[in-house]
Amino acid sequence: MAQEITDSNFEEIVLKADKPVLVDFWAEWCGPCRMVGPIVSEIAQEYKEKAVVGKLDVDSNPGVAMKYGIRNIPTILFFKDGEVADKQVGAVPKSVIAGKLDSLL
Repeated sequence: MAQEITDSNFEEIVLKADKPVLVDFWAEWCGPCRMVGPIVSEIAQEYKEKAVVGKLDVDSNPGVAMKYGIRNIPTILFFKDGEVADKQVGAVPKSVIAGKLDSLL
């Protein structure tokens, strides 16, 4: 299962991670987010040894979303060594998300 990422634990989980990190920026009311959610959960299971996979609710945690200029959701940011390495906006197939994560491994 994907980790819950918040404004308060973002630095520890994402920026200090020693492996690539996928962060799904989402909200409860967002239809496309609900389509991406199960995909992110599957990827969290499949990549649990190789990457950190988390979800950040933008309504509950506006600080990180503002810092990274998240205007549309779902947005997935891919981090490597504490920096944004890639980005995906909108609902896309699992293969697209997994491919972006694979390129960081």
